Amino acid sequence: MATINGFSALGDGSAKILILGSMPSIASIHGQQYYAHRRNAFWPIIAELFNEGAIVNYQQGQQILVEQKIALWDVLRSCTRRGSLDSAIDTKSVVCNDFVHFFKKHKHIHKIYFNGATAEKLYKAHVWHTLEIPFQTLNYVKLPSTSPAFAAMSYNAKLAAWSAIKG
Repeated sequence: MATINGFSALGDGSAKILILGSMPSIASIHGQQYYAHRRNAFWPIIAELFNEGAIVNYQQGQQILVEQKIALWDVLRSCTRRGSLDSAIDTKSVVCNDFVHFFKKHKHIHKIYFNGATAEKLYKAHVWHTLEIPFQTLNYVKLPSTSPAFAAMSYNAKLAAWSAIKG
């Protein structure tokens, strides 16, 4: 298994919300874009919530996130993983992103949404305890994974849950 590396955060210093995934999929790494798998529901949900359902390309999606004061990142900076499934992440190999530095640059973040259970689990195990108290007490919310691998929930149910980011 080779080491895979994540992406830089999307968004700017005015972000008030942070959405965290675990690690980009193989499709995302090949496309050099967050949530690039054609069946991932993330960008369709963003379009539904903030663009009246009109399909967005990656650049438009990034612009929507900036306009809505949303930053996007992953918990992990690197790891070894066979395939794209979170369950295949070698937990001994994880290297987390530098959230201490991130929060210094993004002082307005007051709510963090996890894109699935693995992102939340990794953050709580490897990041949360490294943060100063104000960042430990942010409002944290786990949302259902937008990954096509999470087929237990319909798109409409995911959309309804993700509408929380509009709040």
